[in-house]
Amino acid sequence: MKTRIIFILWILCCFYSSSFAQKDYLNTLTPPEHPRILLQKGEEKALKKKIQKDAVWKDLHLSLLKEAEEMIKLPVNERIKTGMRLLGVSRENLRRIFILSYAYRMSGRTDFLKRAEAEMLKAASFSDWNPSHFLDVGEMTMALAIGYDWLYEKLPKQTKEIVEKAIIEKGLLPSYDKRYNWFLRAVHNWNQVCNAGMTFGALAIWDKETDLARKTINRAIETIKIPMEHYAPEGAYPEGISYWDYGTSFNALFLSAVEKAFGTDFELGQMPGFLKTGEYVLHMVSPSLRNFAYSDNSQKAAMSPAIFWFYDKTKDASILYNQARLYQRDGKERILKDRLAPAMLIWGASASLSKIQEPDQLVWKAQGDNPVCLMRSSWSDTSGVYVGVKLGSPSVNHGHMDIGSFVFEANGVLWGMDMGGENYNQLETKGVDLWNRKSGSQRWDVYRYNNRTHNTLSFNRKYQYVDGKAQIDKYSELAEHMYVVSDLTSVYEGQVKNVKRAVSLVDKKYVVVEDLIETNEHFTMMTWTMVTSATAKILSENVMLLEQDGKKLYIRVEGPENIRWRIVPAEPDFSYNSPNPGVSLIGFDVDLELSRKQKVKVYLLPEENREIQYTSLL
Repeated sequence: MKTRIIFILWILCCFYSSSFAQKDYLNTLTPPEHPRILLQKGEEKALKKKIQKDAVWKDLHLSLLKEAEEMIKLPVNERIKTGMRLLGVSRENLRRIFILSYAYRMSGRTDFLKRAEAEMLKAASFSDWNPSHFLDVGEMTMALAIGYDWLYEKLPKQTKEIVEKAIIEKGLLPSYDKRYNWFLRAVHNWNQVCNAGMTFGALAIWDKETDLARKTINRAIETIKIPMEHYAPEGAYPEGISYWDYGTSFNALFLSAVEKAFGTDFELGQMPGFLKTGEYVLHMVSPSLRNFAYSDNSQKAAMSPAIFWFYDKTKDASILYNQARLYQRDGKERILKDRLAPAMLIWGASASLSKIQEPDQLVWKAQGDNPVCLMRSSWSDTSGVYVGVKLGSPSVNHGHMDIGSFVFEANGVLWGMDMGGENYNQLETKGVDLWNRKSGSQRWDVYRYNNRTHNTLSFNRKYQYVDGKAQIDKYSELAEHMYVVSDLTSVYEGQVKNVKRAVSLVDKKYVVVEDLIETNEHFTMMTWTMVTSATAKILSENVMLLEQDGKKLYIRVEGPENIRWRIVPAEPDFSYNSPNPGVSLIGFDVDLELSRKQKVKVYLLPEENREIQYTSLL
């Protein structure tokens, strides 16, 4: 078998022309005996001891054992594709094998061992793991690697040989095929997930194919630096909060695995911004536990195993603040569906979710590919005011034309929202050119993706310029006046001469959104938009009232005359879009004067329509 594998590897390496220098990071390093991935031989006892010290961890641990019992009742997972993806199957395999293997190691029950073995043998029998969509391969390889490594001493020889062969031939070797391994140059989650999966596979079969394993891990150490560079300078993840949970979780798994196996993370964890990214997740969640769901992300916040890796590295207990609140809200139910749940206990059992530390920063900002600024009135008041502002560029992976957009929450109501992502398979099966991010591509006609349906500006109904980018130009952390200012001109190239936006949280009570626009010599209609699920009513020529859950928000416009209020149901133009029931686009149109600088102020006033003496930032 070994001669055959080496021959195949030689053929594929010839086929794959790599631009990456093959540096030998591992040198003489070798991993310990099995189990060697994440939780090494004999470490179960210490983990059990930590778990018993905290009621939350004990509850989660016992719940994982019960979840493993439920898995035994299910039929084994089959190879069923959804559109072009096998990803759902790979993810469920990872969830089952990880939890079952954990349950066996922590309880010694052979029924968990046997069921994990059955899932591995079934997956190994698949014709392939769908390398044309390599995320599927990455997660499936990780699943079988964990099961093989953690159960190694108890698996029959024949099972081990079958799983070894599958990991090598359906996991590792396809990653050397240039048709599939574009992820090596990716700046986003594909790189992190696929490199992590390949590294787990390599660690599992190290003793059988050492040269292949060493080459694969060296390659991963070199190429995973590419997405890790994009956490700089302060930890904001370019693809948004849900994709943070995907890409960063697998990045943490990779770092944890190599550090455990070789005693070093090769200084990757010290890359600029990376260890600060736990703060990003903390601040991206509102007082009512909603995500700031910009780009292709979800509004529903959930516990994240990866946060506990960052806690373990930084000992900053404040980043666990929302994790404790999410556990109180959701209990253990949601985490049991997380395929990485056992990692939460491995990384986090030394932390306490019973005694939480309240953060002290009310404002958090980060530059980078997609700069953000998050402001709040309080951490302890769940009815407090929260404002999130998103800048950056539509060109970023999973990006929308949402530059200058904001979300706004007060009194427990999300008044200004982001509709988030779309169903990829739904769009792809209808022939939408979804992944072409170039200007003028069909992607930008998707209803939720362009600036007309975000809390930002449009001029003459045109789209934002894909290759434009906005940074944070100025910000304030003063409690009485928190704000962020940005020049948005480059994302409206050719539409107006200049445009700046400032968003302020004043006296921890209300929000002011200011825009300063300098027009050209042609007609310019500006559209100011906010997406909301509240009921809207026009009170006067410059005041609108929003109502929801018995709460009120007054929107008062100052500056331009003759604004035309808009209250439009968020109904998409094309059938390939998802419906948005109960959601409206509110705001106004105004015809701007030619060749002039004009200022627009919009006050967002919870509960009371009051006159404000406010000094402009623009």
